[in-house]
Amino acid sequence: MREIVFDTETTGLEPLKGDRLVEIGGIELLNHIPTGRSYHVYVNPERSMPVEAFRVHGLSDEFLADKPLFRDVVDDFIAFIEGATLIAHNATFDISFINAEFARLSRPPIPPDRVIDTLMLARRKHPAGPNSLDALCSRYGIDTSKRTLHGGLLDAELLAEVYIELIGGRQPDLVLVRAEERTTSSGIAGSAVRRPLVRPAPLAPRGNEEEFAAHEAFVGKIKDALWSRYAAAEAE
Repeated sequence: MREIVFDTETTGLEPLKGDRLVEIGGIELLNHIPTGRSYHVYVNPERSMPVEAFRVHGLSDEFLADKPLFRDVVDDFIAFIEGATLIAHNATFDISFINAEFARLSRPPIPPDRVIDTLMLARRKHPAGPNSLDALCSRYGIDTSKRTLHGGLLDAELLAEVYIELIGGRQPDLVLVRAEERTTSSGIAGSAVRRPLVRPAPLAPRGNEEEFAAHEAFVGKIKDALWSRYAAAEAE
């Protein structure tokens, strides 16, 4: 299963009133594991940056002046997310901006059923909150020391870690096979070869004689019972 965890930065909160995308960052997951592939782009919004938005992400008019327009990067972005489930925190916000940009270029919108909102996942798992990205990173012990301002790619990287925790987390130390058994038939480390372990001291029987007799009588009533075959094999 391919997923893209992504985040956007914008000039404001209202895509239908002229606010625009200025940054997109995305991380690719395959079966919930980061593949190392990412997507990141700054976008010239073709308008000035309000002071309030600048205080959030630090992207100035001067910095964005020579960046590509969205129409210049849209094909690369669509190619990166093609066929993937999209994951964002407060996804309605991010998707509304992307779909507004798509609409300007007469591109089809991203449908809601293709999107997972980690804010909704967090509210179900932690109904008492808080459930901001920073709060969830703190809850799960995820390092945010590099996050002095909001940023599309860094926030996507942090959200990918939060998402894994929200859906159950990784258990890298859960080992069900002993190290010496983790070899293939050729002796090369790889797929586990599971051999039954021999208990050093057999467990004492938990039943009494009356229960054993009742069980034997019950099995005797079953035609060609598997238990009878097992008992005969054990006797041999």
